[in-house]
Amino acid sequence: MRRRKFIALFGSAAVAWPVTARAQQTATPSTMPVLGFLDIGAQAVNAPLVAAFRQGLSEAGYVEGQNVMIEYRWANGDYDRLPALAAELVGIPVAVLATGGGAPTARAAQAATSTIPVVFDAAGDPVQLGMVQSLNHPGGNMTGVNQMVEELASKEVEFIHELVPQAHVIAVLVGRKYPSTEAIVKSAQTAASTLGCDLQILEVAGDQDFDTAFTSLAERRSGALFVAPNPFFFSRRDRIIALASRYRIPALYVRREFTAAGGLMSYGTSLTDTYHQVGIYAGRILKGEKPADLPVMQSIKFELVINLKTAEALGLDISPKLQALADEVIE
Repeated sequence: MRRRKFIALFGSAAVAWPVTARAQQTATPSTMPVLGFLDIGAQAVNAPLVAAFRQGLSEAGYVEGQNVMIEYRWANGDYDRLPALAAELVGIPVAVLATGGGAPTARAAQAATSTIPVVFDAAGDPVQLGMVQSLNHPGGNMTGVNQMVEELASKEVEFIHELVPQAHVIAVLVGRKYPSTEAIVKSAQTAASTLGCDLQILEVAGDQDFDTAFTSLAERRSGALFVAPNPFFFSRRDRIIALASRYRIPALYVRREFTAAGGLMSYGTSLTDTYHQVGIYAGRILKGEKPADLPVMQSIKFELVINLKTAEALGLDISPKLQALADEVIE
């Protein structure tokens, strides 16, 4: 139920929900805690992630509409909208604020409140990003899950090289505004140097840059493409996959959803797993636990997915070794 409908039905009196609100077997809207959900992505493409979040929340004893209300805010890939959306949720006020889509969303929540508990899904070191004091003892109003995207970049370059060993130049599509870009590029460059490859860095700041990036890729005759982690890319995945197909470039992505939508291969953290964990932590905090005492979790579930139909369209033979390593092969 949207909050404006709630106000229309039950009056305009402001209600301050206690952070320590306990789950109840039955509850009326006037007694339910309100949980905020802020995401950089788009609602239409993130439905499976929201389902995973709700599942985690239910495992902690909370079911949307029964004993908790959830206010959703979506930035649709626009980083500039995050501060205002975070401020809206803080102004309700919500009892807990859950964020998805990496560090930009978490940092917007951090800037909006220093008192409301925040559970983040971060794609970078939350200590270096200044969100927590330490992984084991966050110490403030924030905790959550680290996706380990920076650490995985070198492995992702190794996989694309395994897939296309003849590629002497590997293009890397990165987001100019994404906080973890520098660390991701550094990790990828280390792997490329070890493999004897050159990297071509293609920076994208907005929709207008994709065509230019792929034109540059073709002019440089890059033999493969690594689409680096970026929530903006996730919300534009159909366009990126279409461009990779048009330029006939073998591409590796970091999310299974790209491969399921027609991309060639993906390797990275399971987003459904991280959103599930965020839901569990949000529920535990609603029950009274403090974010300062909940250690930041490290992602432990990673997925390698290969689309054989796309490989065939590109004229690529996927080695039995690579297929054996895959968690899923789409035929």
